[in-house]
Amino acid sequence: MTTMNLSLPDEMMAFIEAQAALGGHASAAEYVQALIREAQKRTAKQELEAKLREGMESGPATEMTPRTGMGWNARSGNVAGSVTQSLHRR
Repeated sequence: MTTMNLSLPDEMMAFIEAQAALGGHASAAEYVQALIREAQKRTAKQELEAKLREGMESGPATEMTPRTGMGWNARSGNVAGSVTQSLHRR
C-alpha cells in the first residue's frame, strides 16, 4: 500500500474525523478510503451507463439467431451461442 500525506485546513480535518466516527470507521484514513471507493464505483457506473446509452443509440437491434450468431460465437467464446440456445429452450 502506498502512503499519501495531505495538508488540510483544521475545519476539514475535524469534519473528516467526525464523519469517520459517525460512519463507524476505525480512522480518518479508513473514511477517506471509503470515499475514494464510492467515487470509483460512481465513475464505473457512469462509464457503464454511457456505454449502454451508446449501444442503445447505435441503431436498431438485430435479433440473434443460431444462423446470425455463428460468427459471433467464434469471437466471443461461444457465449452468444449459449444465450441463443437457452432462449430457444424456453
